[in-house]
Amino acid sequence: MNIHNLNISVSQAEDILYRGKKTDICALPLAKVERCYLFLKQFAAEKVIYGINTGFGPMAQWRVDDRYLTDLQYNIIRSHSTGAGEPLSLLQAKAAMIARLGTFLQARSGVHPDVVRLLAEFINRDIIPFIPRHGSVGASGDLVQLAHMALTLIGEGKVHYNGEWRPTSEVMQENGLQPMQIHIREGLSLTNGTSVMTGIAIVNQHEAENLLDWAVLTTVWMNEIAASYNDFMDENLNECRRHEGQQVIARMMREKAQGDRRMLRREHHLYNGGHEGDKVFGHKVQAYYSLRCAPQIFGPVYDTLRSARNILEEELNSACDNPIVDPDSCNVYHGGNFHGDYISLEEDKVKIAMVRIAMTAERQMNYLFHDRINGILPPFLNLGTLGLNYGMQACQFTATSTTAECQTLAMPNYVHSIPNNNDNQDIVSMGTNTALLCQQVLQNVHQVMSIHLISLAQAVDCLSIRDELAPAVRKVYDAVREIIPARIADKPFYEEIAKVEQLIRQGL
Repeated sequence: MNIHNLNISVSQAEDILYRGKKTDICALPLAKVERCYLFLKQFAAEKVIYGINTGFGPMAQWRVDDRYLTDLQYNIIRSHSTGAGEPLSLLQAKAAMIARLGTFLQARSGVHPDVVRLLAEFINRDIIPFIPRHGSVGASGDLVQLAHMALTLIGEGKVHYNGEWRPTSEVMQENGLQPMQIHIREGLSLTNGTSVMTGIAIVNQHEAENLLDWAVLTTVWMNEIAASYNDFMDENLNECRRHEGQQVIARMMREKAQGDRRMLRREHHLYNGGHEGDKVFGHKVQAYYSLRCAPQIFGPVYDTLRSARNILEEELNSACDNPIVDPDSCNVYHGGNFHGDYISLEEDKVKIAMVRIAMTAERQMNYLFHDRINGILPPFLNLGTLGLNYGMQACQFTATSTTAECQTLAMPNYVHSIPNNNDNQDIVSMGTNTALLCQQVLQNVHQVMSIHLISLAQAVDCLSIRDELAPAVRKVYDAVREIIPARIADKPFYEEIAKVEQLIRQGL
């Protein structure tokens, strides 16, 4: 069995999701898929194989008469389409389809190649299934949500197409597509596996890596405002600690700080003699931890995201249904490749790491808003009349409360398990819930980071230091100022916060 046959990378999935790339259906290894299908068709004769001629789950003890084998596959799709709540985002649902495509391309599912072609057509044409967010315990994978995806492939349910939700049958007819036909086990294969949690996690990964980049840049910006000594990001300092993430973050900070004229060199100010009579230093000898310890704080975040990307890549290219059909060894194996623990644990790690990003940004904002701490800025970055105007005072309430919610959501979900399915599923991963909780944290971090960018721009105007900023930082300052001018009079902030959030998501 070839277990190293990677067909889709996370980067390729991102190209499809964010950059409009299409899947080349003719280039897909459909001959392998067909070989697996033909083997299963021949092998299944006169054998008892789960989900082909037995019931599902605890009902696997009941043999299904050959007359009803096609009905059996339709029944699992229709009976399990029981999701509730708002639908997954279009990006999440599309990513789930990409993940399911990755599973089928491993040629270990025994599905007919037409299923793969139809799934790829849905992806390429942006025909997005209605998939409710609630329903999965992440044990036999995402049974309920995947059933909603499968429902659209058989021409039922509804899909989002050209900006609106419509009956699937209409959209398929409009696109000249035929509903999927049942051959052997297409219903079970489509509903069984980790593809929904994996799809959500791919979107989370993209957003988390983007937010880490912003956190590094805003921390450089913070240290410019504070005129910190710049040796905290020095290569010689950070290479003394062996963690790759710390060294990468320090290097990123040095790159973004190129051309800076605000940060101080310790050798020019403290190592040059002439301080024998000094008893108290007006400028801080060492900055606060949220400024100075960025390589040590963000380094573990970088390492966590790198690990998560590797796990996602492996899951994206895994056969994650059950049973596994192997034409090489001429056997069908029953097991638990659908169990979502890998994704659940990684998404908890990503969630916790991103809470740390929010916490650091909130503490940096507190430095900017607290005049008795920073010693150089007006209270709450108030450029108006103190007492009459309030600057960004109320913005801190939003940032602090949103960060606090993140801290509550940081509780690991991987350790939750409620047995169900007549105790057949006696320990479950809750992987899809974990990925959705991670997505909520990421949404919160975007909001906190948006307020942070506005506060940084306001601090620059308080000090009139735009031209002293590093070019990379000045570019972001200018982009923020195109959205929201320096605030003197009191006006609502909420629309500008939302616009700056879009800037963070879309980039410069």
